[in-house]
Amino acid sequence: MVHPARGIRSIIALAIGVATLSWSPAIARQQHEHAGTPPERLGKVHFETSCTKAVQPDFDRAVALLHSFWFAASSAAFGAVAETDPACAMAHWGVAMATWGNPLGGTRTRQAFERGLAAIAKARTANPKTPRERAYIDAVELLYTDHDTLDHPTRATAYEKAMAQVAAANPRDSEAAIFYAIALDAAAPATDKTYAKQLKAAMILEKAAAAQPDHPGISHYLIHSYDVPALADKGLPAARRYSTIAPDAPHALHMPSHIFTRVGAWEDSIKSNMASAAAANKAGSPPEELHAMDYMVYAYLQLARDGDARRVRADAEAVVKRVDAAGGYGLAGFFAAAAIPARVALEQGDWREASTLTPLAGTFPATEAMTWFARAIGLARSGHAQDAAASAAKLVPLREALVARNDAYWADQVDIQRKTAEAWAKYAQGQAESALALMREAAKQEDGTEKSPVSPGPLAPARELLAEMLLDAGQAKAALTEFEAVMVKEPGRYRSLAGAMRAAEQTGDKARAKQYAGRLLDLAKSAAPGRPDLEHAKTLAR
Repeated sequence: MVHPARGIRSIIALAIGVATLSWSPAIARQQHEHAGTPPERLGKVHFETSCTKAVQPDFDRAVALLHSFWFAASSAAFGAVAETDPACAMAHWGVAMATWGNPLGGTRTRQAFERGLAAIAKARTANPKTPRERAYIDAVELLYTDHDTLDHPTRATAYEKAMAQVAAANPRDSEAAIFYAIALDAAAPATDKTYAKQLKAAMILEKAAAAQPDHPGISHYLIHSYDVPALADKGLPAARRYSTIAPDAPHALHMPSHIFTRVGAWEDSIKSNMASAAAANKAGSPPEELHAMDYMVYAYLQLARDGDARRVRADAEAVVKRVDAAGGYGLAGFFAAAAIPARVALEQGDWREASTLTPLAGTFPATEAMTWFARAIGLARSGHAQDAAASAAKLVPLREALVARNDAYWADQVDIQRKTAEAWAKYAQGQAESALALMREAAKQEDGTEKSPVSPGPLAPARELLAEMLLDAGQAKAALTEFEAVMVKEPGRYRSLAGAMRAAEQTGDKARAKQYAGRLLDLAKSAAPGRPDLEHAKTLAR
């Protein structure tokens, strides 16, 4: 069943941090028809409910928005269904799902937990009419229950198991299978390099795709299932397909860049995120806009298009002022706002600029940590060893705060940053041996985990920083090995290619140095002049 056309303009006001609002789907239809705008393109979804037939099309549309992670708009749409049909318990289930937000995210605010639990209470008061509907509501409640005492992975695993039961008990319910698949992805441990849950999710989704090629959630969740280095190539068909299925959803325009980033398709990533940022701006969703900008900046920097990266950075400074820190998607916005200036400085090797970065007010521990990490690296590499050590020390209480919140994933990421920052501070103090040992420890720890979907990649891969330290210490052969290891996991990274070129040259391997010089020049063929590595590559490539 195809959900009916709607106009984006009719929901922009509802898409800004709103949980439930009074809104009439009939009025929205009239506005759309009067405006004469093209049909809203969100894909094809049908979620069977016991709600009145009159609200079923609007319910399907709300689920389509949910599948494309347009959470505020989805919550508002579910709220409108509940207002039209007060006995529709599943509308409140939808509000709880939209309030939860990105299932692959970790940190939630207390306000989000409170809103979600309130929606679940309303769902129960509305008396769900079927065992299937009760099972859906029971499952989402597991995400919110005991949030003060249970860590996120425990709750995510409980939800995954509950959705497995819903799917098994309702084999004809394709939506149950699709929601179960993304639950598998959300519960997958970042340390599991067999990717067992992701592959199981992908198997479910690939089968569903054959029957529902225009379903937005299927392509979306396939991208998440394959969003790891070892599987990324498998995600290209879904990446190409998703943006055509739901082109009016900002996140659908962005998601292909997850796969493009993994395979080093930087131009494709830029185009994808330019479209997403524009759509998010039009829809009044600053966190989504910043999320796209972060991926865009990352891609520009790999192509050495430094001017473009700095332009986006300047634009992001204005956008972040519109982010609601207490909103369910606030973390993604603040993450990008903190990451963008740090990336620009570190990727360009502008150590002075990195050393002067200041944490944003209202940020989360993990996002604040990125700024202190970048400051520490910048200070160490510009000769300010003691100040670098002081900035590195700022990471310790931030990690402890994340441990206290039961946020093990981000506590681990900050610990990797702490070790890396301390290593460079030690290196700046002349303690090369202990610095390299600590860098190897950080690189191994980072290899044992995966990046969060909120980020295109680390601000600077730990193994790449290890390679740069080795190269600076005169250990070119060892540095080359490490640079090449980074390129297997993170193909098309400018700094790793440039580092490999210099390391090969210093080992006396002219042929290898020339090969890397050619690859670097091909990668950065649209770069503006200014990066010394490119000028040197021209001489080596002759």
